[in-house]
Amino acid sequence: MELTKTILNRDSLIKLSQFSLFLAVMVFAPLIGNQFITGSIVNAMLLISTIVLGLPSALLLSFLPSIISLFVGTLPAVLFPMIPFIVLGNMVFVYIFNKLVEKNYWLGAISGSLLKFALLFVSSNLIIQFFIKQTVASKIALMMSWPQLATALIGSAIAFTIYKAIKR
Repeated sequence: MELTKTILNRDSLIKLSQFSLFLAVMVFAPLIGNQFITGSIVNAMLLISTIVLGLPSALLLSFLPSIISLFVGTLPAVLFPMIPFIVLGNMVFVYIFNKLVEKNYWLGAISGSLLKFALLFVSSNLIIQFFIKQTVASKIALMMSWPQLATALIGSAIAFTIYKAIKR
């Protein structure tokens, strides 16, 4: 049996480093404790990762922050039923952005933001009816409504600024 040796080339090492950096920012952002700052940072990292690393890496990054945040305690346990929808919302955000960014950055960012918002708003209202106690339902409904759209758009603006700097 012959052992094969895999050597990371320079480009692979750079991509792995970028992926690790984006993931670290997205995982530590919730420690700030403010939904607007955290959401804006995570959404900016999702779009930047789409631009820099491509769709497959961005889709993977869409999945990881919510799961990690739950396990380290920065995502409230009451939001556990929302995790699949948060992940799906992030995936929709980067997928739509990726499909439209070549035509127009803002078309992709705004379309992705709106679809993410719609998905989270509708799914949170359904989840709240079945899984969440009424005492915390209004707080969760608020967290999953217009702040999601606002943080996606703010994150898009942050990513656009970084995107312009990268292109230079």
